Amino acid sequence: MAAADTFRAAAVEQLQTWGERIGVEVVSGKDNSDPASVAFDAIERAGDLSASFLFIDTAGRLHNKSDLMNELGKIKRVIEKVSPVSEVLLVIDATTGQNGLQQAKVFAEAVNVTGIILTKLDGSARGGIALAIEDALDIPIKFVGTGESIDDFAQFDPAQYVKGLLS
Repeated sequence: MAAADTFRAAAVEQLQTWGERIGVEVVSGKDNSDPASVAFDAIERAGDLSASFLFIDTAGRLHNKSDLMNELGKIKRVIEKVSPVSEVLLVIDATTGQNGLQQAKVFAEAVNVTGIILTKLDGSARGGIALAIEDALDIPIKFVGTGESIDDFAQFDPAQYVKGLLS
């Protein structure tokens, strides 16, 4: 995993904790280092390890912050110089309202989003915005998060999701 969220306090430590829990090495940089350089270093390390895939965690960002969206595009361009990008997942909070559709549009334009991770389904939120995104942009929901443990992260099950909507 790559800890490319170099701005949020404790983001690197949080990812390192997850890495330890699941037995995965985490590549990180110094505080406030360039996220694209962390991603590049992680790609090189993944190659050294003959890793099948690399998960790169970037800073959360709002779609209306053009400098942060440009940074995301830079990270992807740096990665593509070394290796093709096969998956770009947008994390959407289930409590996100209709603004989430505009957010997804901007992200999809910037980095060609290939899937959605829908989080915080453990509360009262149903995450209907993810369905709107899937319908409008043809971006599938791939994973869901229902809590804070590793067992609370799973592949999206449409039948289970609909059952939850109707209950």
